[in-house]
Amino acid sequence: METNSDIDREKFDFQIANKKVIKLKSFYVHTFIYITGLIIFILKDYYGFPLNFFPFKYLNYIIMLIWTCVFIISAVDIFAYYKIFGEEWEQNKVKNILDKRKEKQKWE
Repeated sequence: METNSDIDREKFDFQIANKKVIKLKSFYVHTFIYITGLIIFILKDYYGFPLNFFPFKYLNYIIMLIWTCVFIISAVDIFAYYKIFGEEWEQNKVKNILDKRKEKQKWE
């Protein structure tokens, strides 16, 4: 028989997993768009393709540098964040907060 805490824990785990999947999906979409933009940039600058219409006309080194920095930050956020602040860290923080709350209630 499952208790309420087991059901709550399953819901909590599901929510965490769902957030991770959504972030990962967003990162994969960003990766696809970034690679497409990078290919267009290389074709335009290095091979001289005449891409002089609106969005591609303004695709230059500064835009690509900024976009690359954002992409790297996004990758670090997705992959390094969960290694440093993973589930174990979250569980310890939740446990610490609940323990502090229990201690506070004992003294009141």
